[in-house]
Amino acid sequence: MSNRLTQIATRTGDNGTTGLGDNTRVSKDSLRVHAMGDVDELNSNIGVLLCEELPPDVRELLVEVQHQLFNLGGELSIPGFELLKAEAVATLDAALDKHNASLPRLAEFILPAGSRAAALAHVCRTVARRAERAVVALGSAEALKDAPRQYLNRLSDLMFVLARVLNRMNGGDDVYWKSEKLARTGSE
Repeated sequence: MSNRLTQIATRTGDNGTTGLGDNTRVSKDSLRVHAMGDVDELNSNIGVLLCEELPPDVRELLVEVQHQLFNLGGELSIPGFELLKAEAVATLDAALDKHNASLPRLAEFILPAGSRAAALAHVCRTVARRAERAVVALGSAEALKDAPRQYLNRLSDLMFVLARVLNRMNGGDDVYWKSEKLARTGSE
């Protein structure tokens, strides 16, 4: 990456443009900037989740995710550059396998609720899905590597699984959706 920021209030964006890592300027409403912003928002939400009491292995995993999201943001800020590696996706796959193994199978839809930490994980899941949609939109307009899209897809799945793990951390459980239609048909 080029120069590190030494001054924050540059006023260069007052005209509705922003600088990318390759020193080009683009509109702040470009697909690339939307994707970068959604990834940044996701990373910030994970930072809020890290303020909660978490199992040490989950904390360590989320700190690593923050670093990888920073890599992803850097990659998005420099067209044609690669910072996020396939190994980062493999790390999420391994975490999914590990944490899914400790959970009961889902028999019903769950609500994004439960403990505060679990609810925050669900917020991270939905922001990850939005970031994924932004990266997919950018990839439809410009050439992108596969890892950014794959990473966000796996991360949203992982945040769902971690929400379930965090709901069980102190003896809790998932909050199940009560479907009126299923209740009327006797399937619930």
